[in-house]
Amino acid sequence: MHEELENFERNHVWDFVVPPPNCRPIGTKWVFKNKQGENGMIVRNKARLVAQGFCQKEGIDYEEIFAPVARLEAIRILLAFAASKGFKLQQMDVKSAFLNGFIEEEVYVRQPPGFESAKFPDWVYKLRKALYGLKQAPRPWYARLNSFLLKSGFVMGSVEFLLSRGGDTLIVQIYVDDIIFGDSSHALVSILLTR
Repeated sequence: MHEELENFERNHVWDFVVPPPNCRPIGTKWVFKNKQGENGMIVRNKARLVAQGFCQKEGIDYEEIFAPVARLEAIRILLAFAASKGFKLQQMDVKSAFLNGFIEEEVYVRQPPGFESAKFPDWVYKLRKALYGLKQAPRPWYARLNSFLLKSGFVMGSVEFLLSRGGDTLIVQIYVDDIIFGDSSHALVSILLTR
């Protein structure tokens, strides 16, 4: 739990503030998960703080929630295309992806259970970035990733991003916080991985 909250501080996810008038803070809760290794043994216990987004009201706490993702059919097409062209595909899961998306709405959450301030028990956290559990959390993450790819020279297709340089093509597909990518020579992958 401490690691999760330190990650919030490092990423400047929120500010600890006096609740403004008419503030309706959203509750938070801890979700625990055991990560297993290849042999099925538990290798890590993970705690994630999530907002209780079911309390959010459309038009007050959020406007838009839609974020495009690659459909299963599109992923199959990418796999078939990669096999026919000899592409080397890779997959990556972006750690704490939603904590990288800046939210536009003014959203306040209660202090995490077990970590309430004795000195300021009524204070709340004003979110700067999306928090897992918020209805709009996927949208700002996708917007930030989309902006990064376009600034890096990618062209947006209907379900993928393409980057072509010197006869090489890098294809990227996004499914929430999972990214599938590959190119023919592995020369362009460094553009994606070094930033």
